[in-house]
Amino acid sequence: MHWIKIDSDSYMTIFVSWCICAILIWIVSHYIRNSWISLPISLILIMFMFFITWFFRVPNRTIPHAHDGRLVTSVADGKVVIVEKVFEKEYLKRDCIQVSVYMDFFDVHCNFWPVSGMVTYYKYHPGKYLLAFLPKSSELNEHASSCLKNEYGEVFFKQIAGTFARRIVCYSEPGDMENRGEQCGVIKFGSRVDLFLPLDAEINVKIGDKVKAVETVIAQLPERKD
Repeated sequence: MHWIKIDSDSYMTIFVSWCICAILIWIVSHYIRNSWISLPISLILIMFMFFITWFFRVPNRTIPHAHDGRLVTSVADGKVVIVEKVFEKEYLKRDCIQVSVYMDFFDVHCNFWPVSGMVTYYKYHPGKYLLAFLPKSSELNEHASSCLKNEYGEVFFKQIAGTFARRIVCYSEPGDMENRGEQCGVIKFGSRVDLFLPLDAEINVKIGDKVKAVETVIAQLPERKD
C-alpha cells in the first residue's frame, strides 16, 4: 500500500481549511435541525476537506532518461495553451520558444525542475490575479521566475498565480545544483507555468496537449557545439 504524499508547504493551508470546515459543520448541525438539509451540507463540507488534502498531493513519477541533460520535461501537470516565439525580456533578453501549461483545479499543483543544472537566477514578482490562461497574466500576475543552466543551455521558467491562487512557493536558490524531476515548488490553486526555451530546441508538444509533470518531455535542447 502506498500512502499519498502531501506537499509539506501546504500543511497550514490544509489545517486551516479543515478547521473552517469543522466549524461550519458544527454550526450546521447545531442550528439546522432538519437533517434533510444539514446532512447534505455536512457531507459536502467533509468532501471538500478530503479534496483540499488530495489537491496538494505530490505524485510519484518516473523520470524519463534521467541522465540525459538535453531533455526538458514539464514543470507542471495541465494543458498546453501557448507554443510560440517570443522575446524574453526579464532575464535571457533574447528570442525564445515559449511553452505554457495551464493547470486547472483538478491537476497536480506541485512543480518540478524541468532540467538538471545550476540555478542562475530567481526573482519573485508580486502582482495581480488575472485568469491564468490569459496572455497578460505572464507579466501582470504574481509570479516567480527561475533559470537553470547546464552544458546544453539555459531554461527559464515562470510559476504564475491565477485568479484563486494567492501563494507561490519556489525552492530556487541561485548557485544550487538541481536535478530534473525533483520538486521545485508549488502553486496553490488555478495557475500556469511558462517555459522559455532556445530557438533551436526541438519542441515535442503542441497547443491542446495534456502533459504530466516529470514524465512528459516538452523539448530537447540542441547538441553542444564544440
